[in-house]
Amino acid sequence: MTSYQGGCHCGAIRAEFTSAKTPAELGARTCQCSFCRAHGASWTSDPAGSLEVRIAGPVNRYRFGTGTADFLVCGRCGVVPAVVAEMGSGLHGVVRVDCLADRDAFLAAAAPSDYDGEALDARLERRAGRWTPAFVRG
Repeated sequence: MTSYQGGCHCGAIRAEFTSAKTPAELGARTCQCSFCRAHGASWTSDPAGSLEVRIAGPVNRYRFGTGTADFLVCGRCGVVPAVVAEMGSGLHGVVRVDCLADRDAFLAAAAPSDYDGEALDARLERRAGRWTPAFVRG
């Protein structure tokens, strides 16, 4: 397993993403929703990996659209390093590859992802199958 470290610009939100897969195998999804496009965000996850988010400063949990996921927005610098959602099997999430120290390795395999028009049940099923088990401290 390899650990990938990152977080927001000021360090108030830190993320540790662990996976046995390489960045090329994991790739990055560049979401085409208006929020992610405004933030220039690309995401990755591994259902066999782990994601730990440590919060040491002010954080805003922003929900929009279907209201089923919390975008963790730093209350100081405004960066969004992770998204988490409660699922039947516990908390799961995605990490923003732009916030990882190894961002270039992930971004080399980035591909656009468009989830507009996705039914709520299909969205939750997709997340349950692709997102990473997560733990948030703080």
